[in-house]
Amino acid sequence: MEQGKAVVGRFAPSPSGRMHLGNVFCALIAWLSARSCGGRVVLRQEDLDPERCPRRYADLLEDDLRWLGLDWDEGGSAGGPHGPYFQSERTAIYLQYYECLKARGLVYPCFCSRAELHAAQAPHLADGTVLYSGRCRSLSPAERQALAQKRKPAGRLIVPDEEIAFDDLLYGRYRENLAAACGDFLVRRSDGVFAYQLAVVVDDALMGVNQVVRGRDLLSSTPRQIYIYRLLGFPEPSFGHIPLLLAPDGTRLSKRDRALDLGALRARFSPRELLGLLAWSGGLLPQPRLVSAQELIPLFSWSRLPREDIRLPRSLWEEDGAKTG
Repeated sequence: MEQGKAVVGRFAPSPSGRMHLGNVFCALIAWLSARSCGGRVVLRQEDLDPERCPRRYADLLEDDLRWLGLDWDEGGSAGGPHGPYFQSERTAIYLQYYECLKARGLVYPCFCSRAELHAAQAPHLADGTVLYSGRCRSLSPAERQALAQKRKPAGRLIVPDEEIAFDDLLYGRYRENLAAACGDFLVRRSDGVFAYQLAVVVDDALMGVNQVVRGRDLLSSTPRQIYIYRLLGFPEPSFGHIPLLLAPDGTRLSKRDRALDLGALRARFSPRELLGLLAWSGGLLPQPRLVSAQELIPLFSWSRLPREDIRLPRSLWEEDGAKTG
């Protein structure tokens, strides 16, 4: 991000269900990071797969953010100058940039199925990411034509054998060699849906976002996105990845766990109670207390956030527990 430029942050959830407490924590930190600098906030709904993301969840998400006092300057159903703000409505925009990469010989058709990829090599990372061998990159035109008669191809982006590094706002210097870490990666699925890696770069660049705050589970995605920023000639934003909220047993929160979604939490807590608990969990308060989002702005600092994932108290799963004073 250019020095001295006004911060434009964003919250870009996937509306595939009701937000859980981890989603709220991410929204809060992204909002505080932008607002503490006098910056703007964009709300983008990442509903690339509309079958998994019915509009009712997007509407609920906006209502939950308003209930928490986390406002935004543009995006969502309110629209704005850089819309549309729903990824399901931006396919033509992604196609334009995909074709640009394709015309430069940087994208090739891949006919590998998910089963074939996993059978060919064990997952490379703990998250199940497979190191792609590049098997379809060297197919001849005749071989591609023959395979295309049987299966629709996905689109893969050729990656260089070189290191990409950046300075994360919380975790510091992070570096990755794309060829060694993931290999050529998908930018379009075989069903025609554009992949997250391409869509998120195009969206953030065209919406003027210059600060990206999200969970640390996406840290390894950032070098891939920086590579796309550079290929498309977009300025790179700053990135801040934050620790994940975990259940008391150390497992990750899920939208399938209804105990900590906003539907259940709004029945048990006030916005000030919930924000106080999250601010304490994130190191912004010495203990939980009633607090509004606006009152947290002067307390925010990246240096206060923990780097380790945060285990939530068991009392959150108890109907009469975790009340703040």
